[in-house]
Amino acid sequence: MRRIVFLHGLAENDPEAQARTVAFRQGLAALGWTENRNIQIEHRFSAGDVAQIQSYATELVTSAPDLIVASSTPVLAALKQATRDIPIVFSVVNDPVGQGFVASLARPGGNITGFTFVEFTMVGKWLEMLKELAPDVRRVALLFNPQTAPYYDGYLREFGAVPAALAAELLAAPVRDEAEIEAAVAALAREPAGLIVAPDPFINVRHRLIMQLAERHRLPAIYGFRHYVTEGALMSYGPDTADIVRRSASYVDRILKGDKPADLPIQQPTKFELVINLKSAKALGLAVSAMLLARADEVIE
Repeated sequence: MRRIVFLHGLAENDPEAQARTVAFRQGLAALGWTENRNIQIEHRFSAGDVAQIQSYATELVTSAPDLIVASSTPVLAALKQATRDIPIVFSVVNDPVGQGFVASLARPGGNITGFTFVEFTMVGKWLEMLKELAPDVRRVALLFNPQTAPYYDGYLREFGAVPAALAAELLAAPVRDEAEIEAAVAALAREPAGLIVAPDPFINVRHRLIMQLAERHRLPAIYGFRHYVTEGALMSYGPDTADIVRRSASYVDRILKGDKPADLPIQQPTKFELVINLKSAKALGLAVSAMLLARADEVIE
């Protein structure tokens, strides 16, 4: 019986976290690992709370599991500080080299390897799709918490100037609590504007508040996770997180069978999905073009 622990950056009742949990179990089962027969899987859900993440990291490392699965940047950062010995497989983490988690994508080194989420080019894709659906938008703010998602400032710098054809200003909207979220959204609503609700543990836990604010101020917004569109958000685009977590099970399998994390190259997403909610678009007075509908992987009526 092998014992592993999965430390999540999301809340236990978040549909995104639930989908990842199911996908991980499926990925392991396909490789011959059955819960309570030859593997024990424990889950901890931090709800994006940095203090809780650090507490869990200390607890888990002290309990000495065979392997830890880490989801999100603050989770991986806490675990990297807590242990250099226990193997760690991360999933849905951005810029692991730039954040100092691994030495390189090809040869991670140390006790950490895993599967990334988005890179800076995704900022441009979010902006393009938002403008395609809401062409009147002139300012677009990328909403994120710099404590739990420190890489977005760098992503905005790497993305550089917005192409003239998009005719929009892209700006950072760093927020650290719910009051700052409300203030940022209200300030943006004073002119034709839109939101990029960046995938980030702090933001994800508060996505329903952001959805309510966007609806109240009639702001078109694009998200990173499809589950939020099923709850009423306008649209989402990004890697299929369930697929990423399912694939991460292959590295758990290899490490439990003797491979070293240092020798397993970092893997990148292979499956992306665009989801559009037509009811939400109609409520905002937005017409979804036939071209955009044809590109969508899922359309919610």
